[in-house]
Amino acid sequence: MTISEVAEKMGLTAHTLRYYEKIGLIQGVRRSGGKRVYTEHDLVWLEFIQRLKATGMPLSKIGLYSELRYQGDATISERKEMLLLHRDKILEEAERLKHHLGMLEKKICIYEEMEKKNESLRRRTKKA
Repeated sequence: MTISEVAEKMGLTAHTLRYYEKIGLIQGVRRSGGKRVYTEHDLVWLEFIQRLKATGMPLSKIGLYSELRYQGDATISERKEMLLLHRDKILEEAERLKHHLGMLEKKICIYEEMEKKNESLRRRTKKA
């Protein structure tokens, strides 16, 4: 696939893809006639990069993970450890957000009760 096809399919820009290549997140992209040619393997890796970004992993850490990935199977344990630490961070964040969500739910319930009381008072006032 060409850079424009990959950009469209992945929801990225060609500039972003070139940047990922420049900083080493993507390596070994073949060229044909001076144009980049991405493989299905590249797309799978790009999707994983996007998932790491979406879960809050900074590009610097993704870059380190990428370096280890391109070094091969000798780095499996290091990559696994990175993902375990990142997972723990995500789980902590999920718990924090769950707590905040609970607080919002309580406040929403308070407002719903207040609305019911106000509506009840309006009805009584209209009848009087």
